[in-house]
Amino acid sequence: MQSSCSVRLTGASRCGVRLLAVAMLLAWGAAGAEVSRAQEGEAAAPAEAAAAAPAAGDDSIKDAEAATTAQPEISYLAWIVDAMGWHYTIAFLAISFALVALFVMNVLATRRENVVPSTLVEGFEQHLNNKQYQEAYDLAKVDESFLGHILSAGLARVSGGYSEAIEAMQEVGEEENLRMEQRLGYLALIGTISPMIGLLGTVEGMVESFMVIANTATGAPDPQDLAKGISKALFTTLIGLYLAIPALIAYHLLRNRVSRLVLEIGVVSEGMMRRFRKPGDMKKTDA
Repeated sequence: MQSSCSVRLTGASRCGVRLLAVAMLLAWGAAGAEVSRAQEGEAAAPAEAAAAAPAAGDDSIKDAEAATTAQPEISYLAWIVDAMGWHYTIAFLAISFALVALFVMNVLATRRENVVPSTLVEGFEQHLNNKQYQEAYDLAKVDESFLGHILSAGLARVSGGYSEAIEAMQEVGEEENLRMEQRLGYLALIGTISPMIGLLGTVEGMVESFMVIANTATGAPDPQDLAKGISKALFTTLIGLYLAIPALIAYHLLRNRVSRLVLEIGVVSEGMMRRFRKPGDMKKTDA
């Protein structure tokens, strides 16, 4: 009996030992699984952070691009007007309109048909050849050209002699030449005053920029505020030169044209009036 009981006890203890071993193995397996899970979680956290960082960077770049695209683009003309201000804009517009009007007026006034009309030359010459002096005078009198004024003045004084007629023609010629030079002088005035207005805007813009620097207590001044004054300085100078250069070119070209036409008028008028010259008048003219 004792031996059988001991045998039974020994078998039970062996079973308990086996169960205990199995339980310990299961516990160790569960602990190993938890440790591996923890290690995998720690390794995945930097990867997720690294993946989130580019995403955040992309979001910031997209926000910056959206802010940039949201700002409306200013046209070049609007920028010029805003930089110069309304007073310089109105001044330069008035000067530009005056420049165009004066240029067109002087071009029309210096046309050869308006200064030395071929119809007047032919008609006056024909009346003189036919000794129709009154008709020749009436033809020149009603003509408003440079040559018409000279011929009518000379023919009106031809009764006092050839030298007196030439003197009258020279006086009228000087007056007409002075009138044409005065019209051209306005182009030269625009060519002179436009850069001066631009220089005034340059000085004013630089003063505004230095005022921004002076009013900045700490740190660097705002570049946008500095750009406003510098833009005014540059744009006023630029527009002033844009107006001055064509004005001076037109003035010198038209002035040379007027000088050539005046010389032609002198030659043509003296050639027509030469038929009234007498031998005695020739000596007086040479003297």
